[in-house]
Amino acid sequence: MATDTKTAIVPPKRASTDYPLIDSDPHLKRVFGYARPSDYAVAGGMASVSPIAFWVMERTSPSHVGRGGFAPVMRLATAVGLIGGLHVLYQRSCRRFYGFTENSREVEMDTREMVDKVKKGEPLYGASKVSSYLQGVAARNSRYSELFIHVLPWINVVNHDQHGVDTAKYYQQAERELEAERTGSS
Repeated sequence: MATDTKTAIVPPKRASTDYPLIDSDPHLKRVFGYARPSDYAVAGGMASVSPIAFWVMERTSPSHVGRGGFAPVMRLATAVGLIGGLHVLYQRSCRRFYGFTENSREVEMDTREMVDKVKKGEPLYGASKVSSYLQGVAARNSRYSELFIHVLPWINVVNHDQHGVDTAKYYQQAERELEAERTGSS
């Protein structure tokens, strides 16, 4: 009985978008690293809504819970606000990776990051400590997971090479830059 040890790569579906796809399964570090200052501002505003709303409700219609009742509930409202703010930040950044919203800044950042990694000889999406089979499982489970994150919070924390983009463009750009450096310096 022969066993086939080849790993089958399930190609990701491509969403029809107006902007280029950067990554169909961005790593958590990249999502927060590529977030714009406006994303942080919106997330901060959204995070402050919950405690402010609770404070306003307590001022307009006091609950009369006594001396120790307001603080724990205010801490809970603040925690809910922070989690909601992080959710909004993650969502806004991921939508740019998917190409759902304008992403020219992120495309340039991605190209620069990947071309620099190619020049240094590093793996594009980081070195992974898990088997290729588990990398594929992680990729299939977390691909486009942001679209359903409000129901099931699932993020990519595994380095793998299945991101739904043709990586040849990074190698070609690196070759062009290295050739330009070689001819320009001699």
